[in-house]
Amino acid sequence: MFRILTQRVLGQSLLQQGIRPGAVASASRCFASAAKDLTVREALNSALNEEMSADPRVLLMGEEITKGLLDKYGPDRVLDTPITEAGFTGIAVGAAYHGLRPVVEFMTFNFAMQAIDHIINSAAKTYYMSAGQISVPIVFRGPNGAAAGVGAQHSQCYASWYASCPGLKVLAPYSSEDARGLLKAAIRDPDPVVFLENELLYGEAFPVSAEVLDSNFALPIGKAKIEREGKDVTITAFSKMVGFALKAAEILDKEGISAEVINLRSIRPLDRAAINASVRKTNRLVTVEEGFPQHGVGAEICTSVVEESFGYLDAPVERIAGADVPMPYAANLERLALPQVEDIVRAAKRACYRSVPMAAAV
Repeated sequence: MFRILTQRVLGQSLLQQGIRPGAVASASRCFASAAKDLTVREALNSALNEEMSADPRVLLMGEEITKGLLDKYGPDRVLDTPITEAGFTGIAVGAAYHGLRPVVEFMTFNFAMQAIDHIINSAAKTYYMSAGQISVPIVFRGPNGAAAGVGAQHSQCYASWYASCPGLKVLAPYSSEDARGLLKAAIRDPDPVVFLENELLYGEAFPVSAEVLDSNFALPIGKAKIEREGKDVTITAFSKMVGFALKAAEILDKEGISAEVINLRSIRPLDRAAINASVRKTNRLVTVEEGFPQHGVGAEICTSVVEESFGYLDAPVERIAGADVPMPYAANLERLALPQVEDIVRAAKRACYRSVPMAAAV
């Protein structure tokens, strides 16, 4: 079945209307000759479009298939599947074994739990178990973490789950630049990549430069970005929490605290060098994430800093995370279960000894 799928995809792509690889990407450059605002959804769609145009091995499979691509590339390369995550994920992994580059789209990563055996045991471990003979170039993408009012079974953050598994790369974009550059890098990568998006960011627009809109643009996997420089405290965050961290930094600045905000972008590999370099400058650290606190991404960052930069710390590390409970459905309780801007502000003040310590306040 995989050989038939491979032949159909390659044959259909190369003959499709006589279009040479890269032609559509060139057209994209024309509309994007100047800097503009781009939503995260548009950034993801443009990345998929350009990579499908440039490489006939790239195909899409899954739920919530991105708008317009089925009409353009046809049903051989864009497969809108039933809600059968275990089935279509297994097919996609097998296709990757045979040289294709599938992009698997989940309606939400909560549903990917039905396919986690294929992601972990089939995709992540095969290169190692085959002694490097079988590469698995595949991307698993979809919304991760809390949306709004969808309850405990549809609101979980899986960043730390997948980041604990050798063989996977785990990316979590925040801005349109992140979404476009990281998705392109993920599709081109020879290894399986888990690409964790945030539903609430899809419609948010960010300014992007002409360089970002170029079809050759891609961001390096494993490199964080300093979104805001500072000297008093380091705040690390990923996905939607980057925006919260930046808002907190603005509030702190008005109170005389200069916060450095690091957008992790890549959860595995983690840019430990950038994090530790920042902490060695600011001497304080606040980690922010939506997921559960125990065994979270923030815990790993704290460990890295303690191991490599303990002597530079002037205050205990502060961890901001979601509440250690299943996500409530009620809107007021949901807000209490998720990190808020004011939580980050209070943590940064504690780290800078500008407020009453938490233990004393309790």
